[in-house]
Amino acid sequence: MKALKRVFDLVLVGVLFLLLITLLGSCNKQSTLRIYNWADYIPEEVIEQFEKEYNCKIIYDTYASNEEMFAKIKAGGTGYDIVFPSGDHVKMMINEGLLEKLDLNKVPNFKNIDPLVLAKTTYDPNHEYSVPYMMGTTGLIVNKKYLKDYEKSWSIYERSDLKGKMTLLDDMREVFGAALKYLGYSVNTTNPEEIEKAKQVILKWKENIVKFDATTYAQGVVNGEFWVVHGYPENVFQLIPEEERENFEFFVPKEGGTLWIDNMVILKDAKNKELAYKFIDFILRPEIAAKISDYLMIPSPITDAAKYQQVEPLYTLNQLENCEIIDYIGEYIDLYNKAWEEIIK
Repeated sequence: MKALKRVFDLVLVGVLFLLLITLLGSCNKQSTLRIYNWADYIPEEVIEQFEKEYNCKIIYDTYASNEEMFAKIKAGGTGYDIVFPSGDHVKMMINEGLLEKLDLNKVPNFKNIDPLVLAKTTYDPNHEYSVPYMMGTTGLIVNKKYLKDYEKSWSIYERSDLKGKMTLLDDMREVFGAALKYLGYSVNTTNPEEIEKAKQVILKWKENIVKFDATTYAQGVVNGEFWVVHGYPENVFQLIPEEERENFEFFVPKEGGTLWIDNMVILKDAKNKELAYKFIDFILRPEIAAKISDYLMIPSPITDAAKYQQVEPLYTLNQLENCEIIDYIGEYIDLYNKAWEEIIK
């Protein structure tokens, strides 16, 4: 019996030892947050600060357009926790049942968001599913070392002398928004005739551009491969040394442009929702928002971020009066999809 008891005691000690090892391992194990975001949209120091503060690991994947993101998420199997869709795609994702309904009690820093920004979130007016991340515009960036004389108009794409030196975004709503504004229409029109007229304008522009591009235009205009690009100014000016920036100009064409709000959302099938809430609240801290704004060189939607900013933005929110937000248009998106397919074929 003593021998049997000794064997039992040894087995018990072994089990307790293995249990202790397992518990210690789980205590030291880092949580993982999977983020799917636009490229070059959060400075690495912000990611690293969050990882250190919350003892976690962020896996960060990127996309080049809302359409690319939406197709991947809708296909399932992504495993992402947080995504950064623009306003119209927030509404689409709500309708598809892809988003977690938010508990804003877990986002106390939501109060820091500028009311002017919140007023424009028509796609989710009660902020049940989304939290604004950044608001801004797209427009044209010109390399003035190669192009001295130009009108600040979308008509620049009709200049055959610039053929092979210009790009347009590879983004259906942004390109249609440019053409519709050029024609004096709303970027959210559902009128088939207006969409058809915009398609014809884009086809005319297409003759003079190198390509529709959302990934290489920034480096291309900086190194002189392209002289005029349609895109996000922050993507371009991040690549330009400060002493060289006078050789480049960003502007919204006189006819107007698009206004975008990118948002933070939690996917319904997210595996780490609590850490996702912590990340969203972290981003809304004024000092963190200031770091992001400085990195992107665009205005922050956080009211007190200006106290911490060290870089002057490329434009102010007040300068976007002639810009219109790209909104959700429901089933009418099929009109745009059909026209876009005819453009890019």
